[in-house]
Amino acid sequence: MRDLWTPAITDDLLAFVRYVYPWGKANTPLAGINGPRKWQAEDLDEISQHIKDNKGRLALDQLPEVFQKSTVSGRGPGKSAEVSWLVHWFATTRIGSTVIVTANGEPQLRSRTWPEVGKWHTLSINEHWFDYQATSLRPQAWFAEAVKRDLKIDTGYYYAQAQLWREEAPDAFAGAHNPHGLMLLMDEASGIPPPIWTVCEGFFTEPVLDRFWFVFSNGRRNSGAFYDTHHKFARMWRRRCLDARTVEGTDPNRYQKIIDMHGPDSDEARVEVYGQFPNQGDMQFIPAEYVQGAREREVALDMGAALIMGVDLSRGRKDKSVIRFRKGRDGRSLPPRRCMERDSVKLADWIAQAINDEDPDCVNIDGGDLGGAICDILKDKGYKVHEIMFGSASSDPQWDDKATEMWADMKGWLPSGAIDNDPALERDLISREKRRVGKANERIKLESKEDLRERGLDSPDDGDALALTFATKVSRRDAASRGRRGMRRSRIADGVEENMHGE
Repeated sequence: MRDLWTPAITDDLLAFVRYVYPWGKANTPLAGINGPRKWQAEDLDEISQHIKDNKGRLALDQLPEVFQKSTVSGRGPGKSAEVSWLVHWFATTRIGSTVIVTANGEPQLRSRTWPEVGKWHTLSINEHWFDYQATSLRPQAWFAEAVKRDLKIDTGYYYAQAQLWREEAPDAFAGAHNPHGLMLLMDEASGIPPPIWTVCEGFFTEPVLDRFWFVFSNGRRNSGAFYDTHHKFARMWRRRCLDARTVEGTDPNRYQKIIDMHGPDSDEARVEVYGQFPNQGDMQFIPAEYVQGAREREVALDMGAALIMGVDLSRGRKDKSVIRFRKGRDGRSLPPRRCMERDSVKLADWIAQAINDEDPDCVNIDGGDLGGAICDILKDKGYKVHEIMFGSASSDPQWDDKATEMWADMKGWLPSGAIDNDPALERDLISREKRRVGKANERIKLESKEDLRERGLDSPDDGDALALTFATKVSRRDAASRGRRGMRRSRIADGVEENMHGE
């Protein structure tokens, strides 16, 4: 047991895991298993190298770094086992430290993640050091007394805890700090909302040596904090995408059945087998592949198409007013305009300047809140604009309101359209979800901005601005060549139809 206190064990996680559990021993659950799987061993060695590097930084009077690792995987590769080993290693070798374990909800945490911690605790050679309970792992009384007596370390914060959270009260999750080391593990992290992640950032503000943040999940959503660890904030995280078929000790027939049932390119195969994020989440309104294609596609110039201008107006302190332009399939060539102004007159002047600069054939303005007043100001100045009420009725019975109809038209345009490489626009387009409404769930309704904010996402200002270019149907600029010269402006004002895709 004294070997547990040597650096060869305390700072070498693979050596620790091989030492403390009865691998290959008869009459134990590990009788037929020789050790961790290959991907697990690679993870453990990566952590060990980080510890070595951090000690080197301290020797050079540099601050130690936080270890952050995000793993997206298919089903059944052994994530919960690795979580359990990390909990046990940290509690055993970082005396006085704190471990927080959380998951996407209470059922996952209480019935799956934490019982797995108990299983490996029972198998360990130092089981008698700790008292395993329904939501905690704490030093036994004799061990706690020895730590206080011999090491002069208070054991009040020496524990591993299965911690629940409430999205409406994220601050209740806060407060974890420990100079002896802190580890945070998130299981099924794709279901943990952004406000909880934001609070967790504060756990690691003290520059202590041992700070670790691990997140594991299937890639169930194309938005949210877990998705961002592999995309928007990828440079801040070590990352692994784990294809379950590459993991030894799993049943390949099980995974092949999923592929055969749903197709090799299906989201089910991507999530359950390949360890990837879906092209389209279960409730996602616009597939990510549509957006990626529109970002990469060459612009199809159509000089005869109408130029349409969409204006989404700010509704809060953090929101922006955004103008976007679309000319047929081209939503890229004219750059967006953004403004944080709140005054109606100044906003109207800003919109008027854009109209003067670009001479659009149609201007559609978000009619909510300040929109009505701004449209009135612009009309008084002689500008022809359309006030669009997002909550008004849709002309198509499958959509619940005008906003959903506009976004549906935009969704239909994206596979042939071109958009700019703008992270804000991409995030808006792929984050919005859909709902089924009506007595028989017969209509689809776009997720509200309030629901987006509850999920920790910003108002989709750029997405709404582009969607507004689909709010009215406008005649083409080259209509004159078909005997309608001179009528374009008046027809725009009356909402005369154009082939909206510029065809």
